[in-house]
Amino acid sequence: MAKDRTPILNRLKRIEGQVRGIAQMVEQDRYCIDILNQMQAVKAALSKAESEILKDHAACCVSEAIASGDAAEQRIKFNELIELFEKVKK
Repeated sequence: MAKDRTPILNRLKRIEGQVRGIAQMVEQDRYCIDILNQMQAVKAALSKAESEILKDHAACCVSEAIASGDAAEQRIKFNELIELFEKVKK
């Protein structure tokens, strides 16, 4: 059964709307702090979306690799997570 991606897609569409709103604020030469506050809200929303996708990855992809008993597949999934976390640190 395919996972329902509607909640994450809805979240990303809201973020997309927020970003368009920020672009309009810049075009309208709005107060810098107001723009920066909206940018912080977008960052927080993206972080939440990222967290949800990471949880899904751990619950599905990683757990399936563990359950499979396939050491090569387990290593691949583990290395993917390590590489992701290394990118975040930079």
